Amino acid sequence: MEIRSYRRVFDLERRIYRIDRLRLNPGGLPVRGVVYFLAILAADLVAGSLPLLGAVARTLPWYLRDLALPGASAAVLSAIRVEGRPFHLAARALVRYRIGPRRLAGVRRCAAAGASWRAQDILILPDGSDSRMRRLRYSGPGAVLVAVEHERGGRVTERGASGLARRGARRLLTVRELPEGRVLGRGQVISLGRGARLLVRPQASGRP
Repeated sequence: MEIRSYRRVFDLERRIYRIDRLRLNPGGLPVRGVVYFLAILAADLVAGSLPLLGAVARTLPWYLRDLALPGASAAVLSAIRVEGRPFHLAARALVRYRIGPRRLAGVRRCAAAGASWRAQDILILPDGSDSRMRRLRYSGPGAVLVAVEHERGGRVTERGASGLARRGARRLLTVRELPEGRVLGRGQVISLGRGARLLVRPQASGRP
């Protein structure tokens, strides 16, 4: 006999050998099996009240659904031993292992050994505090603050046509930085509607 744990030696299984004057089988009926039977029977009754599962369960005879299947399942679960532990303890340990962290550091979840951490992409948008323009494309709606001397130009773009009144037309505003542009004492705000686009060119001869 292989003993996987001392619990196998000292923890005796509780069994029912007699109910009043009714004597059961010589080996007795394990209490754990009775609990399994009641739990399976309760689950069967709950499943029978559900719309889809209930229709499938009602196709079986009552003695097979409420007695034979729960009794056979309870007997099988009572006989199962996983490394010396009963079924419910082994199942609980397996579930805790699956949902629990694999690696801990300071009792907290951590990355695997040898894994490298990489920072996410950082988006940097200049705010104009460096007193010069940068190449930029922006689509409205929104507002843009310009704090240096510049010149503006604009046109309406549409596939095969022109004119703001036509459907699908979009306003394109170009802001060009002057070669000797100075910092404005008071910035100018450019408001863009939905669908409008702003193109900022650092120099008057620059390309977008």
